[in-house]
Amino acid sequence: MTDSDRPSSTGGDAPDLSRVHMVGIGGAGMSGIARLLLDRGATVSGSDMKESRSILALRAAGAVVAEGHRAGNLTLAGAEPTVVVTSFAAIPQDNPELVAARAAGIPVLRRSDVLALLMEDRRALLLAGTHGKTSTTSMAVVALQAAGEDPSFAIGGQLNRSGTNAHSGTGDVFVAEADESDGSFLSYSPDVAVVTTLEPDHLDHFGTEEAYRRVFRDFAGRIRPGGTLVVCLDDDGAAALGEAVAAGEVPVADGVTVSGYGTADGARRHPGVPAGAVVDRIVTDPAGGSGAVVTVDGRTLDLRVRIPGAHMVLNAVAAVLGGHLMGADLEGLVSGIDTFDGVRRRFEHHGTVAGVEVYDDYAHHPTEVTAVLSAARDRVTARGGGRVLAVFQPHLYSRTTTFAAEFAHALDLADDVVLLDIFGAREVPVEGVDSRVIADRMHTPVTYVPEFTAVPGVVAGRVRPGDIVLTLGAGTVTMLADEIVHAVAADAADSPEEAGRGDR
Repeated sequence: MTDSDRPSSTGGDAPDLSRVHMVGIGGAGMSGIARLLLDRGATVSGSDMKESRSILALRAAGAVVAEGHRAGNLTLAGAEPTVVVTSFAAIPQDNPELVAARAAGIPVLRRSDVLALLMEDRRALLLAGTHGKTSTTSMAVVALQAAGEDPSFAIGGQLNRSGTNAHSGTGDVFVAEADESDGSFLSYSPDVAVVTTLEPDHLDHFGTEEAYRRVFRDFAGRIRPGGTLVVCLDDDGAAALGEAVAAGEVPVADGVTVSGYGTADGARRHPGVPAGAVVDRIVTDPAGGSGAVVTVDGRTLDLRVRIPGAHMVLNAVAAVLGGHLMGADLEGLVSGIDTFDGVRRRFEHHGTVAGVEVYDDYAHHPTEVTAVLSAARDRVTARGGGRVLAVFQPHLYSRTTTFAAEFAHALDLADDVVLLDIFGAREVPVEGVDSRVIADRMHTPVTYVPEFTAVPGVVAGRVRPGDIVLTLGAGTVTMLADEIVHAVAADAADSPEEAGRGDR
């Protein structure tokens, strides 16, 4: 495909990315773009409201970063930037740096527009979906590397092994997580687009379920001529998208095909989508991982995934099929999955003490909570017993009220639940709405603990050897995982029969 055939993400002449200022530079998506720009020789400055590990890493890589937002930050690097980049969903448009940039005539770009420019001269594998984007993108990167590729990549989380979320590779493949939350993934033009799941979310932005589904159809329409849409056959929403494209009900470029992946049951339920990869015999082992037999293009292979859960097996198969469609060696891709040891905040192990395992996960939608708690249940069952305790912090007032019954049903999969108050993020508090709208619908024992600092002690007082504790949510709950480890250790030290059992 020639450059003239590719849709322009920004229109007109390409922006000058030689000197870039990034407002909200510490965010998951923004920090990755900053790293890519630095790798390509750009001068990068930025600002954020607080320090973070991402910002420390960017400073070490050469970025100039200020804490707090003010107009004077535009010249942190010594001169005015050629462009200013931000996340329109996360940063208000009256931010003083954005106001100053526009007043000075400096172009202000969305982060997705810049990422589209960075991948414009590469073959693009993009991974989208309501759930599973970060894990699947991370697996695809590791699998491609094991298959002998050196892809560029941008992920919404940090790979545990390399500690990074972005890299400018020497190969011609670019792997990226395509975030649908504000529709900005329509900036991209993939060669292969994977949709892991599709069910209503982000209704605060889209308004209706139909509008949310429509943006995925529009995303399919962005696939380059001769490219492929890959959908999960075990997810009815994603499979329905694939069926609609295959039936010609969604306008797509010439030569775009559809390929599905999933279990044999999923393939039977959605015969309108050709099955490119079929999974059989998913088993959980006592060590916490999963194994499966997968058939890709008629070739049967044994797949081993270190992260627990059937959903992680499906994510791994999506990564393998996507990499295979990009031309990578199939055996190499499968071997790479076996080495994948996770991504930050996706069933991330924080410690084992007094026989209690503590994990942290980003799950903040009922389907994600269900998948993670099911994986934890499989793990305790495979090793012979134990309980699952969930520490859940709902994210957004709108999501909590919309899905209160669904969250209650999902959390009922745990044996015991500690419920924090709602993390509002970009939303203002709603009078009369708190986490008890979930608790009131639950059957599992649940304790509402609005005092954040009290949670570790509450959890430590409930656990016993063999239990798994999971902190769940997209907000500040992640800060509690290590505190729970410390609290359980302190309780164990006060109990002679438990002393010495920790192995952190």
